[in-house]
Amino acid sequence: MTAHGRLPVVYLPEADERLSSWAARMAPFYAMTVSEFVAALGLKGHEVFDLEWRLSEGQGALIAARTGLSPEAVQAMAFREFGPQARMMIARKSRHYCPHCPEEPQRKSTALPWRFRCPVHGVEFRDATGETLSDRFGSDRFKKLERHAEAGVTYLDAWARGAEQRMEAPEVLEVLTARHRRASPPNVWEQPRMSLKDRRDYQDFLTTPILRQALTIVVPEYDQVAPVLAKPVRPGLHALAQGSLLQCFALTVGIGRIIEDPVKWAISVMLVSDAEGQGRVRQAIGPWPLSLRRSISARFWRAERDERARQSAEKAARQRQSHKYRLIQSHQYRSRIS
Repeated sequence: MTAHGRLPVVYLPEADERLSSWAARMAPFYAMTVSEFVAALGLKGHEVFDLEWRLSEGQGALIAARTGLSPEAVQAMAFREFGPQARMMIARKSRHYCPHCPEEPQRKSTALPWRFRCPVHGVEFRDATGETLSDRFGSDRFKKLERHAEAGVTYLDAWARGAEQRMEAPEVLEVLTARHRRASPPNVWEQPRMSLKDRRDYQDFLTTPILRQALTIVVPEYDQVAPVLAKPVRPGLHALAQGSLLQCFALTVGIGRIIEDPVKWAISVMLVSDAEGQGRVRQAIGPWPLSLRRSISARFWRAERDERARQSAEKAARQRQSHKYRLIQSHQYRSRIS
């Protein structure tokens, strides 16, 4: 292949294909590595993932001149519309896969942690085991959760593109990943059914402390279906950047719910938090707008008061019921007392 002029054979980019995937398809045709092919395009010394992230107009025009593709088609393969805050979210390989798409090309959507359906076929992505989110949650529940996830996707797309928002994505994720209670071993309902022998053999597992994060309060559906040891997520943005399909979906649902009613969900988390957890949650919502924090403080005081009153009423009712049982028992067995 000559160093100048237009390439004789050029593959057209597929729908939503990323630049690194297109280069990986083109390079073997010319018996080159990807870096050699990038150099042949006139961009020697540039790494394909760096070009994919920030392809300048000049670099795009150079690729267009060498390939005959339009500058718009070349730029469409890059993530140029995203701000620098979103770069850590873009995986170098597809995070999940569509059962109807071939392994190549790799699409831009599959690199983002808040995409859960194939943009071409509209079907759910599958994780490495072949499981879909509908398999995990059940179809009906997944459809209900998907409505909240769509709100989260819209919010995250706007954040990635640098749009101004009342609360930034990192601030919401800090709340979702905050430890609201002290770490504790799996509860009885979280433990798998095991024989007494298995319980003795797996005593270490049954006594392993698990991080308790606000995500399980905002998205209790996730708490019910996630494997107990896989429930904790990484803090902040790393939770999305490095999470599994299930974790990223739960986080996106949690973001959707919080942006719809931040005061409600902040109070819901704080009501079930221990003293240290409340402090961590308050610290996480510190960057939120002052008006929201004032609303949370005022409504939390009232909610806490109502919760204490409810608990006192329940305790009094239990005591009256217990006293009633004692009177009945005393009446029934009085004649037997010597």
